[in-house]
Amino acid sequence: MENKKRGRLREVAALFFKLGVIGFGGPAAHIALMEDEVVEKRAWLSRERFLDLVGVTSIIPGPNSTEMAIHLGFLRGGWPGLLLAGLCFIFPAVTLTTILAWAYMTYGAIPEVADLLYGIKPAVLAVILGALWRLGQKAVKGWRLSFLGLAVMLVALTQFSGVLALIGGGIIGMFWLRMTRSRDREHAAIIAPIAGTGFTILASQGAVSAGPTLWALGLFFLKIGAILYGSGYLLIAFLEEELVLGYAWLTQEQLLEAIAIGQFTPGPVLSTAAFIGYLVTGGKLSGALVAAGAIFLPSFVFVAALNPLLPRLRESEWVASFLDAVNVCAVGLMAAVTIELGYLTLDSIPKMAIAGIASILILWRGIGAVWLVVGGAVAGWIILAAGL
Repeated sequence: MENKKRGRLREVAALFFKLGVIGFGGPAAHIALMEDEVVEKRAWLSRERFLDLVGVTSIIPGPNSTEMAIHLGFLRGGWPGLLLAGLCFIFPAVTLTTILAWAYMTYGAIPEVADLLYGIKPAVLAVILGALWRLGQKAVKGWRLSFLGLAVMLVALTQFSGVLALIGGGIIGMFWLRMTRSRDREHAAIIAPIAGTGFTILASQGAVSAGPTLWALGLFFLKIGAILYGSGYLLIAFLEEELVLGYAWLTQEQLLEAIAIGQFTPGPVLSTAAFIGYLVTGGKLSGALVAAGAIFLPSFVFVAALNPLLPRLRESEWVASFLDAVNVCAVGLMAAVTIELGYLTLDSIPKMAIAGIASILILWRGIGAVWLVVGGAVAGWIILAAGL
């Protein structure tokens, strides 16, 4: 029996490490790879059970594909499997991102790298626009949600707290949608732990210091990991608002560069936290580890704590309304950040051309983010080399 358990744990570790290495393309691609491995090839669970897990992971904060890995590890190997699956899936991305952070700090100032980054930044804007378009199509379900998303976008453009806009908009939208859909009050209390978590983390925000200490860094990314709904691209909105405009730990230029480098790595988008942690602490490995550990920690906690409740949460109409509202608020925040970054980045005709062509490629041709970033880098180098 003990040998069988150890064999299952080795299988979990090997599988999710492999998926962490080859998992390019974002959460949808990650989940598709997992389905092929655990349902088709290994028959760990039925397709119906797998789809049920996909559905319920969307109702808790955190990166969906990472939480799917944690769920599947738990189902296959219990509590040790839960830890192994999550850590092995995250490890390749965090390691590679940290190496890239070292390379960036060591060589980022040389002209050749600067030339590449010239074209990468507008290409990254197109990547964000593509994510915004896809998420918007899924999130906007009627005029009420359209109005809510637009309102959050306008509020965010006034420099109002994006975190407060996300949580507040989710709660307001939940009651607005429930009042229009039904007068039923069943399961009303089930939203309290989710909303309460967000406000608890928000309440601790005042304790964050003005300097990039490890404590401040960890607290910031812990907060983000605890309230981040939907796509990992929403991370960009929080980074821009707090690390650039609030604490001034990063510049707008460094933020775009961090996002660009994050596109080269497999695994969850949130591994970008390791790059930022390394950067803002002046090249300390501890900064990368604290930032990455803090942003992923809530995913482990939520999966472990809520696994028994997930069927009930999924069935709750209140939770469904809350998530509909939060998702469209997230799209509104991303739209506001895209507008601000576009204004700051597209300061020349060549950059506008790169962004425009990349946008067409991602929206109409479905070209992957990695190829767009590589293409933008090459285009930027050619444009500067030609003196255009």
